[in-house]
Amino acid sequence: MADRPTANDRDGVAPLRAGDFSAGPRRAAVDQASGQLHLCRRCDSDLVYPVDWSPANDREWNVDLRCPECEWRGSGVHAQDTVDRFDEQLDRGTEQLLRDLSALTRANMGEEVERFVTALHAGWVVPEDF
Repeated sequence: MADRPTANDRDGVAPLRAGDFSAGPRRAAVDQASGQLHLCRRCDSDLVYPVDWSPANDREWNVDLRCPECEWRGSGVHAQDTVDRFDEQLDRGTEQLLRDLSALTRANMGEEVERFVTALHAGWVVPEDF
């Protein structure tokens, strides 16, 4: 496990609020019931990300979460396996963002090349411009 946390399954579970994450018996129920830390407890967005995390002990993590869509925030202690799944979800999200950025960069570059070629053919760019 790197320096980041992960998530669980929340099918059929009532939405949770920021105060729902706490240590003790309730924590175990929250981990088992909700498990998918990337899902917002308020608006169901799948963009929740960790604001901060730190080891609670050798098998659990303190995790502070934020939803960028509805501004929900939550904190809690989560088991290592929950944090590992969240870390994997964050990695998948990062990979998707990088793919999207690459596609956008290629599309923008293609448009710039087309405009430059058009300018060259029209005589709008001459050697003195360089």
